Amino acid sequence: MPTDTTTVPRSTAPRRWPDDPAQGGWYSAAELAAVQEAMADSLPWQTGWRGKEHIAAFEDAFADKTRSRHAVAFNGGGPALEMVLNCLDLQPGDEVISCALNFVGTHLPVIHQGGDLVLAEPDPLTLNLDPADVARRLTDHTRAILVTHWNGLAADLRPFLDLAQRHPHPHHGPPVVIVDAARACGGTTPAGLPVGAEGWATIFSFETKKLMTTLGQGGMVTTGDARLADRLRHLRTYGLSRQWGTNQQLTKMQAAVGLIQLERLDEMNTARVNRAHQRSRLLHGIPHLMLPPLLHGGQHLYYRYNLLVPEAWAGAGRDALMEVLADQYGLGSIINDPPTYASHDYIRAHTGSQTCPRAEQLAARLFCPCLHPRIGDADEREICEAIRKATDQVARTFAAP
Repeated sequence: MPTDTTTVPRSTAPRRWPDDPAQGGWYSAAELAAVQEAMADSLPWQTGWRGKEHIAAFEDAFADKTRSRHAVAFNGGGPALEMVLNCLDLQPGDEVISCALNFVGTHLPVIHQGGDLVLAEPDPLTLNLDPADVARRLTDHTRAILVTHWNGLAADLRPFLDLAQRHPHPHHGPPVVIVDAARACGGTTPAGLPVGAEGWATIFSFETKKLMTTLGQGGMVTTGDARLADRLRHLRTYGLSRQWGTNQQLTKMQAAVGLIQLERLDEMNTARVNRAHQRSRLLHGIPHLMLPPLLHGGQHLYYRYNLLVPEAWAGAGRDALMEVLADQYGLGSIINDPPTYASHDYIRAHTGSQTCPRAEQLAARLFCPCLHPRIGDADEREICEAIRKATDQVARTFAAP
């Protein structure tokens, strides 16, 4: 069984640039004004903090942005995914296929809702779920294909939608395609559609590190299925006196801030993409690093800036490079993400002997240096020079083919 590859021996030396930015975008005076207005509106005891109109306005704006018929707000992306899976009414033996390279929060709800998590390999270039590997793992028990727009690179959903149509479940019809877009809000798929417009349901997160945020937590589901949207609204509000439910509602203040962040999302994403493209230009030609694919038109939003070291450096060489960057140059980086069965005991216990060798090999080569749209040009040049020098230093020890 592979070891937990998220843990790398690291120096405690101060960082000029953190391992991971604490906030994905940034706030402006408009968000602060929205907070003050929502607070002032909520202070009277006759009014309070209930915000049905604010939440509805945020949902309507989000549905318009994503060209989806329905948008349903939640207090987090994790609860939103949990409730979407709950609507499948998974039975023992029902399978949900998902890429092994993922955040653990994508896979834990599958297990908790009673599904058998089937792990599949990533595409070696995009690191998104590989349709060819999914095709090999489809069975008569497959209920859903859970596709993640991993680290901001929008996956092409058309192959998965086609696979689902060609492999219907004997009782439930074609498996549904559920999309985890927590790291790709505001992006565009290869089909030219906004992220959120395709699939049975798309889940977004507004947690503090995401591309847009609602005071630290929040989430949204977009869907074209009116029955699903109606059931989700019941589930998030104690079942609306008719069925089981829980309390997963967004607050008035979060919705007010979300409206502003949504208006500014393209601005923040454009700044992030421009910063990532500048980094790729500055790092171009380093013989020991594979840069992320260069995609335009919002297909890659660079939630993380993925770098891959040579296969000969996998594991120890990658770890050494991260150490040098941290110790000598003050540049933090993370491994985002290893296979979930290698980084979470609960998932490992529920996936048995499943392994994905390609995912393990890619994860052993992967690291993500700190990237944020507010990093200045001068700092970015220093970061890239640090990466270049550190890579040269490590290359003297770890021979690359």
